[in-house]
Amino acid sequence: MIAYNVITVGSATIDVFAKTHSELIKIRTETSAETLICYPSGSKILIHNLQFLTGGGGTNTGTSFARLGVTAAYLGHLGNDENGHKVLNELKRERVAFIGTFGKELTNYSFILDSLEHDRAILAYKEASDMLRWKDINKNKLQAKWFYISSMMGESYHAAEKLVQYARQKGIHVAFNPSEYQAKLGVKKLQPLLSCTNVLVLNREEAALLLGKKPEDDIKTLLLGLLKTGPSIVVITEGKKGAHASDGHHVWFVPARQVKVVDSTGAGDSFASAFVAGLMKRNNIEFALQLALVNAESVVQVYGAKPGLLRFVDAMHLLRKKLPRVVKTKI
Repeated sequence: MIAYNVITVGSATIDVFAKTHSELIKIRTETSAETLICYPSGSKILIHNLQFLTGGGGTNTGTSFARLGVTAAYLGHLGNDENGHKVLNELKRERVAFIGTFGKELTNYSFILDSLEHDRAILAYKEASDMLRWKDINKNKLQAKWFYISSMMGESYHAAEKLVQYARQKGIHVAFNPSEYQAKLGVKKLQPLLSCTNVLVLNREEAALLLGKKPEDDIKTLLLGLLKTGPSIVVITEGKKGAHASDGHHVWFVPARQVKVVDSTGAGDSFASAFVAGLMKRNNIEFALQLALVNAESVVQVYGAKPGLLRFVDAMHLLRKKLPRVVKTKI
């Protein structure tokens, strides 16, 4: 019996958001330009707003699916500590089942420094989320129609490789949303995951890194290059510009709409998970892009990766109120 529509696999963190009045400084050389958030050395920095929230690709997407009416479970490794139990309690409140493991490692922790311009720097401590082991996973609980794999490292990455092979054997669909770190590894290193992936979602910079190309290369070249690695559907996001999707026959483009961005944490997770949820509900790429867009729009207008995630009834209300335009072209 299928217990869940989707099992999300990835990290879980405690995210601390610290808002400061620090400004950006741009440094330019003959060959490069860099923007820095600067703090005076040796000084005490006044924090104007402080929030403690949960995050991490695995729990963000699990919560997103659940709010969109998709029965979800989270598979990951938590520290058997206060923060790990905070994550677990929030999953319960969001009706996301926990089918992962606990260990002596510390639960991941991120300190997110915001600036006046809402650019951010993240101090990230990673431990527990990298320690999910295939041998410790209860295989009897892997009853789902979809696995959603977000960025994983260390032991957890090896577990993800085993999970997608398991998915192929059991006829489970796989969605994969790699990080920039994983994209840098290239197609050859990620081929065990890519070859078992049905839906691949990543941003333009990650797409170029994965293929060994430049971000400014033609979007169709990037889409078709990624489709050749194994997935049947590829989505490339471009932040404030919008997002592209392709199944190898057509390309869909949904332009971003102007909203007030307060915090971009979790924008990628909210978009990718809602896109997959849209496919699960209607098997329609245009609808999936529209659902993904309104979900991401909602998330970036508040602090944190989860508070702005939409429930399906609210997402549909927003779509009926103002339907995002999607352009479809033949390849």
